[in-house]
Amino acid sequence: TLSELDAASLVRILQEPRNALVKQYQKIFEFENVALRFTDGALDAIAQQAVDRKIGARGLRMILEELMLDMMFSIPSRSNVKEVVVSKDVVLNKSNPLAVIEKAG
Repeated sequence: TLSELDAASLVRILQEPRNALVKQYQKIFEFENVALRFTDGALDAIAQQAVDRKIGARGLRMILEELMLDMMFSIPSRSNVKEVVVSKDVVLNKSNPLAVIEKAG
């Protein structure tokens, strides 16, 4: 039988493989010239949700899609956003991420 992955293993799956989910979303945001950053707390919270829901590594994509969907549609319409920071609060409370705005020069 297979044993369930723990939260630390799920965080590694989010970050480390060549085609890791975090890297995929960062690339999508790069197309809009926006940097995407996940805090360590956010990654831990995503992994913990997968453990709590008992959905494992395959469920990580579902959790990230739920989390990123609104951002992916709202950020391209805002040309002054340079970076988006996803924190633990964003993951747990479905709040808006921190958008770093470029100062008008």
